[in-house]
Order: sequence, then C-alpha cells, then structure tokens
Amino acid sequence: MGRKFFVGGNWKCNGTTEEVKKIVAILNDAKVPSQDVVDVVVSPPFVFLPLVQSLLRSDFHVAAQNCWVKKGGAYTGEVSAEMLLNLGITWVIIGHSERRALLGESNEFVGDKVAYALSQGLKVIACVGETLEQREAGSTVDVVAAQTKAIAERISDWTNVVVAYEPVWAIGTGKVATPAQAQEVHFELRKWLKENVSAEVAESTRIIYGGSVNGANSKELAGQPDVDGFLVGGASLKPEFVDIINSATVKSK
Repeated sequence: MGRKFFVGGNWKCNGTTEEVKKIVAILNDAKVPSQDVVDVVVSPPFVFLPLVQSLLRSDFHVAAQNCWVKKGGAYTGEVSAEMLLNLGITWVIIGHSERRALLGESNEFVGDKVAYALSQGLKVIACVGETLEQREAGSTVDVVAAQTKAIAERISDWTNVVVAYEPVWAIGTGKVATPAQAQEVHFELRKWLKENVSAEVAESTRIIYGGSVNGANSKELAGQPDVDGFLVGGASLKPEFVDIINSATVKSK
C-alpha cells in the first residue's frame, strides 16, 4: 500500500471575504483525482475558517494555520484545538517556519503543540526546514532531525501526522529546492524515522515538500520517490493550485 499523495494550500495571512469565495469557487469547479488518490487540504486564516468550511466541496478538507499548545483559557489572541474541532476543522498546520522565525516558536514548543493537537483528535501537518545559513553550513540534516526529534519524543502514534519539509530559503523567494535536493532531505528524514521511531512509521508517514511549489515544477517534484505531496503557499491562492493537485497522477500511474 503506497502513501496517498497529499496537497495542502497554506493561504497564510491573505484574503478578503470576496477573494476567499472566488478561490473556493475555483476549487469547487476543479477536475482533480479522487480522494483515494490525493488528500487535499486548504488552510485559510482563522477568520475565514467557517466560511470556507461551509462553501468548500466535501472531498476537500480545511485546516487551521496554528493552534494553542493546551486547553483554552486566559490566552488572549490564541485559538485552541478544542475550538477548531467544535467548528468541524480536522487539520492544523503546526511549526511553520514563519512562526518559528517571527514568533520564536522553539522545537520543544512545536513538539508540545503537535502532541496536544493530536491528543484532542486533530490531524497535524508538522513543518520542519533549514535556513539558507544552515544549508550553506552543511547542517540541513542535523537541523531537520532535531526538529523531528522534538516531535517524536512527545508522540507515539504517527497515523495522523504529515511532515512538511520546507527549506526556509525557498519559501516565497521563488527559489526552489531542485527535485534532487528535495528528495535528498526527504530520504534523510525517512531514514531518521526508520532509525529512531520505526520502519513502519518511516514507510507510512507522508513527507511533503513546501517552498515555491507551482504548476510548472510540481510534476517533476512529485516524481521523486520520497516526495509524497506538497504544502503550497502563494500558488494555493491561484488557479494553478489545481495543476499542483493534479500532479498527484504522477504517483498513481
């Protein structure tokens, strides 16, 4: 049983009500492979979650871009896992590099967030990735291994985890890891899981790529043996997101 392709669209801090309705209309009209070939998840900002949830086709899922590390309470500005579930949201992105860099989320904090979200029944897209300085210093594998280790130490069941490898230097910059570079890190991540968690988890866990993925480069990236899909940023706000979803057919042939 191969790993099912996974395509996530991270809308980040973008959109108005009208723009969101337009994006959803494009997705609802899209001709894409069936759910047994690809999981599609879109992640609008918190304020648009109910709107997207109410309008989006039923074979696509909705994710939040973050959630709090524990139960709700006196945490102004935060949104808890329980609130997301109450809205019928099933997925959440945790540990995106923008939050790690801009908000100082540590590996340990991200690991705690992943563990709590899973414990409440959410499915998690857990993000890892190195900066340009770390890549040039040759420490890519050490960095992503440390980020993954902080999650592995806190969870025992990987069924509802998708790992997103996002080289920070390739996010929103137009620079893309070459298919060979992406495959190399995905291979190393899978090897790390095999050696430190289990062969079963390594084989079954989807490792997706994020970093300036677009309609033009998605098919070649999808052809790499350890690339199980994408977490798409800017292109997920455009019609070409449909082309990226359709790159799943590369794997199903």
